[in-house]
Order: sequence, then C-alpha cells, then structure tokens
Amino acid sequence: MLEIDGSYLEGGGQILRTSVGLSALTKNPIHIYNIRANRTPPGLKVQHLAAISAVAELFDAELKNAFVGSKELYFTPKKISLDFLKIKIKTAGSVGLVLQTIFLSSATINKNLKIEISGGGTFGKWAPSIIYLQKVFLPVLNKFGFKARVKILKHGFYPKGGAKVVAEIFPSKLKGFYIGRRIEKINGISIASKNLRNAKVAERQAENAKQILNKLNLNTEIKSKYVSSLSIGTGIELWTNQTIFGATSLGELGKKAEVVGKEVGEKLVGEINSGATIDNHLADQLIPFMALAEGSSGYKVSELTNHTKTNIWVTEKFIDRKIKIKKVGRLFEVFI
Repeated sequence: MLEIDGSYLEGGGQILRTSVGLSALTKNPIHIYNIRANRTPPGLKVQHLAAISAVAELFDAELKNAFVGSKELYFTPKKISLDFLKIKIKTAGSVGLVLQTIFLSSATINKNLKIEISGGGTFGKWAPSIIYLQKVFLPVLNKFGFKARVKILKHGFYPKGGAKVVAEIFPSKLKGFYIGRRIEKINGISIASKNLRNAKVAERQAENAKQILNKLNLNTEIKSKYVSSLSIGTGIELWTNQTIFGATSLGELGKKAEVVGKEVGEKLVGEINSGATIDNHLADQLIPFMALAEGSSGYKVSELTNHTKTNIWVTEKFIDRKIKIKKVGRLFEVFI
C-alpha cells in the first residue's frame, strides 16, 4: 500500500485527486494522510468526497475514513465495474474537479463510460470551469489520445449550485505528444444568469475582455449567453486556437462586470505573451497523462507552480517514469 503525505508542497486537494485517480488506474491501494493539511479548514470537503466516492463506486473500491472533514483515508480499488454512473453534489462544489478525477482514473478505459452529475457548480473559485474542460482540457488531452466529451445541461453558481452535466468517456490509447506553439484565434463565451440580462452583464464582460485582447492583433470572437440557474452568477471563459490556452474569470457579489472582463483578458494576454505552449493551470493536469502515454511528451510553461511540482511527485510514486524539467530562457520545459 502506497503511503501519500497530503501535506506535501501545496498540501491541497490536488494530491488527493491525483492519488485516487492513479490508484484506481494502476490498481495500487493507497493510504493518504494529512489530507489538505495546508488548507483552512483541512480535511475532505464535499466536492472531494463526491470525486472519491464516484471513483470508488466505479472501480468497486474499498473506501475507509471517507467523510467530510476526514484527514486520512484508505482506498483499495478493484476492476472497473460500471459503464454508467450518477453523481450528486449537494453544494456548489466544483463539477470540473470531480470530472478531472474520473477522467484520470479512466484514462486507459476499454469501454464506453457515461457520467451524469447533478448539483455542484459549473464555475467556481480555484477550480476549472466546465467550459475550460470542454474547450481547453479535453481538446489538449485529445492530442495525447484521450477521448471524452462533456455537455452542460444546466449551469450552477455559488451558493446553491444545481448544475446538470453529462460526460462521456470512450476507449483510449494514450500516445506521446509534444505541444508546439501556433496561435491563430481567440474564442470566448461570457455567461450570466438570466436575471442579469437587463444590466447587460454578459455583454459588458465580453466587451471589456475584448478591449484588453485587442493589443494582441488576433481574430477574437466572444459570445454572450444568459442561462437559467438556481443562484445569480456570472463567468467568462477564453481560449485560443491552434495552440490552446485558457483563462477564466468569475463574477462575485460587488465585483463589476467590467472588472471580470478585464481580469480574464489580462490573464490570457499574460499567458500568450509569456511564450509558453500551455497555460499554468493545465500544466499540472497534464503530468499524469504524459507519464501514462507511450513515447515522449512535453510542453513549455511560464511558471513551475507548486501544483505542477506536486503532481510530478505524486505521479512518479505510481508510474516508473522520470519527469524532467529544464529552464529555457524565461520558460520551463517539462518533458518525459
């Protein structure tokens, strides 16, 4: 049984999600302790429990000490036992983080798998939006041979959540891929709940993002959309093509739409101007998939975050491959 110290480096939920995902995939049982030791409060939160419980059900795993607030757990997976799974998230916890855990655990699946999630949020603090998964995470992973798609049936915002999302995962064979750089266009979608339509919140977010992005002299298209949701909320997602970068900004009480738009625009401009080939948020998520893929893989990133260092540390515990880092000018090259 692998012993995983949940307080390592960033000491958050990342260690937990990657460990459980790789445990299920490799069939190595784990004991994780000091769970989210560097967070306040520490221990499991609802969204972490939803992710772990889903993977446990999917892989008929033995799960001990899995409850909200728990600082350690034991996870012993078996073979994948289902091809359809329903998940309920009782808070506005991130649907994206739950799905990322399931995607990793199912990275080498040999049959179709369908996941239905009700509850949770499609946008949230410190978590990937579902649109980020649709437009950035999954398209990049597709280059490595991972095949999945996500459909949003209903958006969910803090505090009530209430999202409805369907994900499908297909048989995949992971192959190495080195991410290059060729940026041709910026796309985006600015979303707000319907009760913000009269204030033109979605349009204002989009317009202020465009004002920032104009300095790049790239073809830019940002759509505005109003959605039904249980709570008032807004969010804007930007992504590039052909090389795919992503940037997200979340609306909050007292935060003007103009600020939300400017914020996301500046994030994306910063990523593009860095010279990197992926954004900082995707850098850590790619690590386990690169280690699982046959052949060589790599990318260049503007910052080597603790999330990335943590995922390298966790991944190398499960997979016997050395992930290398090389400084290239202002960038970090991560390769295998």
